[in-house]
Amino acid sequence: MKILDRYLATAVISGTLITLAVLLPLLGVFILADEMDNLGTHAYGLSAALAFVTLSLPRYAYQLFPIATLIGALVGLGVLASRSELVAMRAAGVSIGRIVQGALTGGLVLAMLAVLVGEGVAPVAEQRAQVLRSSAQSGQTFQMIERGFWARDGDAFVNVREVLPNARLQDIFIYELEGTRLITATHAQEAYYAGDHWVLTDINRSHIGADQVRVEHQARDTWQSLIDPALLRVIVAEPQALPIWGLWRYLRFLQDSEQDSGPYEVAFWSKLVHPLLVLAMIFVSIPVLLGSARSTGLGVKIFVGILIGIAFYLINRTFSYLALLYGLHPAIAAVLPPLLFVAAALWLLRRVG
Repeated sequence: MKILDRYLATAVISGTLITLAVLLPLLGVFILADEMDNLGTHAYGLSAALAFVTLSLPRYAYQLFPIATLIGALVGLGVLASRSELVAMRAAGVSIGRIVQGALTGGLVLAMLAVLVGEGVAPVAEQRAQVLRSSAQSGQTFQMIERGFWARDGDAFVNVREVLPNARLQDIFIYELEGTRLITATHAQEAYYAGDHWVLTDINRSHIGADQVRVEHQARDTWQSLIDPALLRVIVAEPQALPIWGLWRYLRFLQDSEQDSGPYEVAFWSKLVHPLLVLAMIFVSIPVLLGSARSTGLGVKIFVGILIGIAFYLINRTFSYLALLYGLHPAIAAVLPPLLFVAAALWLLRRVG
């Protein structure tokens, strides 16, 4: 890497990290304020709320990364512009393309960092945050496993292997105890919530006595369980909170079972394009800086960056809704907004050049 590229890349990376260091604590305060209404529900106290907020921040950091990169590039490169370093580079014969190349080098590092956070840290932290909050607020304890979860249900232990949207469970094992002795073992193929109780279907139940085991089969039976269907939201995560490989597997399942996969398709393509958004936002920042290298203060540049970020967010959300409501292909909905902004940046760069 050339010295100039490294210098520009460092400015972009440091500006972005500073922006995230400012935005995330502020966002954490807002999330904590929103949680204050739930304090005192069962065991959900201030310490649990703080833990929930802390574990939620990686997901928000991932979502903020493109806008933080835009503002960070304006901050980092704006400092160079305020010291006339960008003007000196241009006067020394450094082309706009070379400046863009150096800034995008930092963008590549930030894009890899965004992927690491979004695909590795955020899904695990978000799952733990939701489990912590829901367990504390409901008073129910359950343990996540690779497929489904374990939960205690009164004197019984429940193992659910598959959790589907709309409070539907598949492959359920129920072990009922009397003291420390197992008295009933039940397996149901499926369960769904109806009114105020669960309904089990395709049931095999073993009654375990002192000297014999009696097995019975039922097509359908009610199940009075303490498991709240609202808790299942922590198992069936929001599409944006799933890693991209998890989205892909779940998409295949929804398509094979002929269920609506629209929100998950939009989320899949959005996550696929997300690293490119980081590079696109850096590209957009260059004409803003070069168009006013010394005549505009750093505060104004940051304000312009925030306005561009808000505009991008609104346009991006609009295309997502178009994909869900009017059948626009999710890939087009994900790719078109950054392409529009990059095209606008290219036009501005030509004018600046």
